[in-house]
Amino acid sequence: QVQLQESGPGLVKPSQTLSLTCTVSGGSITTNHYYWSWIRQPPGKGLEWIGLIGYSGSTYYRSSLTSRTSISRDTSKNQFTLQLSSVTPEDTAVYYCVKNSLGGFDYWGQGTQVTVSS
Repeated sequence: QVQLQESGPGLVKPSQTLSLTCTVSGGSITTNHYYWSWIRQPPGKGLEWIGLIGYSGSTYYRSSLTSRTSISRDTSKNQFTLQLSSVTPEDTAVYYCVKNSLGGFDYWGQGTQVTVSS
C-alpha cells in the first residue's frame, strides 16, 4: 500500500517561493511507469494539476505554471519536491501529492493547506 505525506510551511508571503515535499512509503518513486504529481485545489474551485515527475526523473508542468514551477526528487529519501516561485494570493490552496500510473490517480496524500499572505 503506497502512502504519501506532504510537508512544508502553511504560510508563504507574496513573491516568495512555496516549497513542499512529499514523502512516499510503501513503494519506490523510481518504479517503472509510476508518475508523481502535485495537484492543488483553491478555495471554492476545482482540482488543478500542477505537474509531475516520472520514474525516470522526467518532468512535465501545467503550461500556465511552467515558468514558476519546478519539481525535483531525492531518490535516497524517496521524496519529491514542489517549488512554486513568485507566489500570489491566487496560489492559496490545498496542495496534494499524488501517485499516478496507467490506472489514473490512484494514491493521494491527505493534502496540506498553503496560504499566501503578508
